[in-house]
Amino acid sequence: MVNTPQDMTYRAPGAIRDMLFTTWSLLNGFTADQRARAHFAFDDPRRVDWDFIPKPDRTGVALAELDRHQKTLAHTLLRSALSLRGYSQALAIMATENILRELEVVQRGFGAYAADFRDPEAYLFSWFGRPGFEDTWGWRIIGHHLGFSCTVVGQEQLTVTPFAMGAQPFPAGVLNPLGESQSRGFALLHRLSPQQREAAHIHPVAPADFTTRQVPYVGEVELPDHVDLGIESYAITDDDRWALRFERDAPSGLNGAQLSADELGLARELLLHFVETGPDELAAQYRAVVEAEPAELLTFAWAGGLRPDTAYYFRVSTRSLLVESDNAVAAGQHIHAVWRDLDNDLGHDLLLDHYASNDHRRGSAHLHRRITSSTESDADFIAARRLR
Repeated sequence: MVNTPQDMTYRAPGAIRDMLFTTWSLLNGFTADQRARAHFAFDDPRRVDWDFIPKPDRTGVALAELDRHQKTLAHTLLRSALSLRGYSQALAIMATENILRELEVVQRGFGAYAADFRDPEAYLFSWFGRPGFEDTWGWRIIGHHLGFSCTVVGQEQLTVTPFAMGAQPFPAGVLNPLGESQSRGFALLHRLSPQQREAAHIHPVAPADFTTRQVPYVGEVELPDHVDLGIESYAITDDDRWALRFERDAPSGLNGAQLSADELGLARELLLHFVETGPDELAAQYRAVVEAEPAELLTFAWAGGLRPDTAYYFRVSTRSLLVESDNAVAAGQHIHAVWRDLDNDLGHDLLLDHYASNDHRRGSAHLHRRITSSTESDADFIAARRLR
């Protein structure tokens, strides 16, 4: 059976319902070409690629291709996976592409093609599997600094991780989608005593990107890469990589048992600030689990500089959750942040249990029964009744 945290059912009937009906409306309005580029088998390997850096070979249909009605539906689908705050953050990230484009025309010498490279509508939607009653399927949005994957298991359970957001520049005028999370991180850091801060500060050098990188499932030990893809001006050594490693069973940093009640509350709220970008039904379950867990299951770690204008990184982890926030490249002007469900990123353990306990060779159980003679499907039941 699935090793889920106590009280986590992953059931989100409202969000799943909205996702299903909005998906039907969108896919039914696509042209044959759009559908071919947006809809794939559930076991397509591209389903687990959630990397949000610019790539020339991304799958899906972009917002820019959609007509006015389809764009409204696409935003309705996006909102179904997000809290109101999370949705507003996503919109701010998209809008920031306009500012980044104008800055890079000057900073990088981009010419006319800058409008295609930094585009607030270059966010692609893809679907995997058969979206239907009792089915297992998923959908994803991905683009620069925004990417998450929704996995619907048997039309009953939902996961939305890995859930990644970024910000560049930081801040971008009044647009500051990750500003509050960074302020919360520094507030906790500066609340600590010198001894606590020393325990939390695991390394003087920050990683170039996530310690867990963009792997589909976090292993027992994960090491950051030497550089962030395409940004080789900031690099770390093998010694740095080892010092920054994340070990699921023994994460480095300051243990929650070493925190006062107020400090522990700040650490939990920092973690939940990221988690509560997701749908309210799941966020409430995660909050209940985090608040009920023993303090020693939480760890807070910091690396790099101790001021906002330096290259820095922090993470908060529990038995089942991990948040990473990295602001290393461009010295505090380029944030990558992610929150992960260590057991159920991309529906991992839920899917294992689902497939182990059901026969999916001919579709979901109820759909199978609707088109199969009782002589076959209920042979044992009929035989037993006849013997009564």
